[in-house]
Amino acid sequence: MRIAIIGAGKWGQALYHAFSQNNEVVITSRTSRDIKNFVSLDEALSYEYLVMAIPAQSVRPWMEANFEDRNQQLLVAAKGIEIATGSFLNEVYSTFVSADRLAFISGPSFAAEVEKSLPTALKISSSNLQLAQMYADALPTFIKGYVASDVVGAEVAGAYKNVIAIAGGVCDGLNLGNNARAALISRGLVEMTRFGEHFGAKIDTFLSLGGAGDLFLTASSKLSRNYRVGLGLSQGKSLDDILEELGEVAEGIPTTKALHNIAKKEDIYLPIADEVYKMLEGKDPLVCVKDLLND
Repeated sequence: MRIAIIGAGKWGQALYHAFSQNNEVVITSRTSRDIKNFVSLDEALSYEYLVMAIPAQSVRPWMEANFEDRNQQLLVAAKGIEIATGSFLNEVYSTFVSADRLAFISGPSFAAEVEKSLPTALKISSSNLQLAQMYADALPTFIKGYVASDVVGAEVAGAYKNVIAIAGGVCDGLNLGNNARAALISRGLVEMTRFGEHFGAKIDTFLSLGGAGDLFLTASSKLSRNYRVGLGLSQGKSLDDILEELGEVAEGIPTTKALHNIAKKEDIYLPIADEVYKMLEGKDPLVCVKDLLND
């Protein structure tokens, strides 16, 4: 396959490494990077298969300003919910490209380990299973690819786990113990499933790689940006200082705010996400823990 990676952050570069093993791959981003096969945006958009590694909150303005529809097939690599509208990324991208030309990649996968070619399993979700299978078949031998049709479930799980990961970082930063972390992650899985079901997602999706698998990984490791946000909150650092230290996008922050808005509008019970939102707004993490235990 001839594939162009749009976005050269850590995940974009990891996917470039992965897809380059067996395909003709180029990469581009807003600013020029010293990466092999880095090309202009116009050249990248001429490729039939695109991997969109653009942060969730930047997708709509980027598409409006830069995208030219040349009948490309898109694999979306970002995870999040648009804070301004509460839209899932499949809804945002569907404004520009028909659903049968969209696929979404999810699953437990730290960019640093993908770039080392360590064994990984990922899921490609799409209403067009043939397209999903094409992208899955293009993955290298160190990545096992699965395909599924539940796009909404994959999106919800991929976005929501970042919120639980912030809580996971707080849990470990406060030294609350293994019992607390296990309870947090398992109840987080219940919570994200409840949210997903509200929007028509399938329960099985949340027990798969893109649900439980990605959640367990992200909510318990310092390799996770969102987990590190939680660590910072547990240490009393301001959000601005945390993000400055991080130097990267932490999608869990805007996703938490989007979930808060959606939960209020749709009357969905999301206790963990609600306390994470309050922490981001300045509430003492220890008070959040006590309130969760008494909820």
